[in-house]
Amino acid sequence: MKYIPALGFEWLTPLYDPLIQFMRESTFKRSLVEQANIKNGYRVLDIGCGTATLTILIKKAYPGAEVTGLDGDPKILEIAGTKVARAGLDIKLDRGMSFDLPYPDGSFDRVVSSLVFHHLTRENKARTFKEIFRVLSSGGELHVADFGKPHNALMFLSSLIFRHFEETRDNIRGLLPEMFQKTGFDRVEETARYTTLFGTLSLYRARKAF
Repeated sequence: MKYIPALGFEWLTPLYDPLIQFMRESTFKRSLVEQANIKNGYRVLDIGCGTATLTILIKKAYPGAEVTGLDGDPKILEIAGTKVARAGLDIKLDRGMSFDLPYPDGSFDRVVSSLVFHHLTRENKARTFKEIFRVLSSGGELHVADFGKPHNALMFLSSLIFRHFEETRDNIRGLLPEMFQKTGFDRVEETARYTTLFGTLSLYRARKAF
């Protein structure tokens, strides 16, 4: 399967960090890190880590945690590796796909993800959620930042263009919580909403009870 980079074309990959700032990145990612409530010794996986901005935030906020970033794009992982090395942090970076995670069952206490699921078809979303459920330990939690159901008229208008794409449609229809529940997660909730140029960005939390 051919890998499609986050911005669609490999030549745009170096522009990823500057462009993502328009999504209020610093605000929502810090909120996501805080809500994850990570403890010393926790094993944390950042799925679709991209250039490792979120991965680095997690390690800085919780230096006692074991943090791993995973992405399918080798070029963006090179950027991530440079940023991790520059920060002087002990973070493991792996190449792999979200719907075929290269980890044993129960490997992580927390799984986090930022702006990844709207890139996946419904089939691959479902496969990814099953894989996340599998690699989480009992009582482990999933914490997500991604596009959600528009929460006002302005966000509805901003989201119109994305409604035509299969990958984004489930997000905008507000179906992610339902998909989490169907996978087996409980205590599923939308914890926050942010207004962005491209529509509503939602934070979600879900737990693996057993």
